[in-house]
Amino acid sequence: MILAAGRGERMRPLTDVTPKPLLEAGGKPLVVWQIEALARAGFRDIAINAAHLADRLIDALGDGDAYGVRLHWSREAEPLETAGGVATASELLAPGPVLIVSADIYTRFDYASLAPRIAAMREARARRVHLVMVANPAYHPRGDFALDGERVTDDDRKARLTFGNIGVYDSALFRELPRGVKLKMLPLYRDWIRAGLVSGERYDGAWFNVGTPADLAALRAALDARRTS
Repeated sequence: MILAAGRGERMRPLTDVTPKPLLEAGGKPLVVWQIEALARAGFRDIAINAAHLADRLIDALGDGDAYGVRLHWSREAEPLETAGGVATASELLAPGPVLIVSADIYTRFDYASLAPRIAAMREARARRVHLVMVANPAYHPRGDFALDGERVTDDDRKARLTFGNIGVYDSALFRELPRGVKLKMLPLYRDWIRAGLVSGERYDGAWFNVGTPADLAALRAALDARRTS
């Protein structure tokens, strides 16, 4: 699933007329970078939630045939936050592990590397949530959670990392949540961590969280430099 329903308030005025996932960097929309990366990793059925300027987003991407995937749309009358969006789209998600990523990140993380984790989760040989963590960006110096080996912890005594908006989840965790209701993920993460359900890994490769016009400009400059180097 790709999370794409946010209003993109910090990206205004760009998002007043363009859905944030359709903002371009390196010659293609942010969300297309994600779709193509998922397709390369073998993911063919992708759910996407849409709210702000949903018609423009759906018209631009269609059924996914142009990218070699099948897109399944979950429309929200208003953005429902992350947990609310996943819960509302849960009927589009197959039972078992599901990879969920944000539309507004750019990364060269190899989603295919998660295949063993997904298989282990499917066979109940792994924890029910797996998060990809990154080094803390300047705007988020405290980070989110810590890693103790492969276990994610909320222990303040350990060095924290930032959740990279890439995670594998047992879709059953969302099926009992209410549909069409705003729900944040952070309380769920804390509950799951306390219950010992969450594993994690650190990724130190290319990763951009595109939240502001300055972030978008930085990504564009990095991609331009990569093409000309």
